[in-house]
Amino acid sequence: MQKIKNIIFDYGNVIFEINFSIAQNALLQLGIANIEEFFAHKSHHDLFNNFETASISPAEFRAGIREAAKNNTLTDEEIDKAWNSLLIGVPPKIHDVLLRVREKYRTFLLSNNNEIHYNYIVDYLQREYDMPDNSSLFEKTYYSQQMFLRKPHVEIFEQVLRENQLDPQETLFIDDSPQHLVGAKQAGMHTLLMTAHPRDLQQFLINHDIL
Repeated sequence: MQKIKNIIFDYGNVIFEINFSIAQNALLQLGIANIEEFFAHKSHHDLFNNFETASISPAEFRAGIREAAKNNTLTDEEIDKAWNSLLIGVPPKIHDVLLRVREKYRTFLLSNNNEIHYNYIVDYLQREYDMPDNSSLFEKTYYSQQMFLRKPHVEIFEQVLRENQLDPQETLFIDDSPQHLVGAKQAGMHTLLMTAHPRDLQQFLINHDIL
């Protein structure tokens, strides 16, 4: 891809497979109604936005789930299991693809995340890939709950650009959520909607002249 020197990757369903249907069903089993309004790919209850920006703690998030389910007897473990059911895993060889991309571009990770999911992912990477975290795959990783900002707000993109002295016209942002591309465009960046399964990331990048 001409003129592009920097690539910022989203994580969920770009690198790490997630499944909203499984998570929706798990939350339904907890007793939460109107699940498409409560938690979906393109929109969700403010409880999730607040958790992703660390405006609330894991304990407050779990309390919000109990309130939505109208069931104060739900345990932390039951809630975490349902919430983490969203997370499927990293397909084989994707980390190798990311290292190849890093040889050609400055690469970064920018993920809307939260403390419960982050801890699960770190444990998963240690268990399945013998990696302490994602830091070796990118120049720098950014998570919403550590920045107190989330996509698609333009400020989160501007912070990444500013901290790393990136020219937005030389920077590409890849995400599977169309609504998240809006903020990146407002920050002056190039954008690319991830339309493939994470297992096909390499071919997706080849098809768009990135690899």
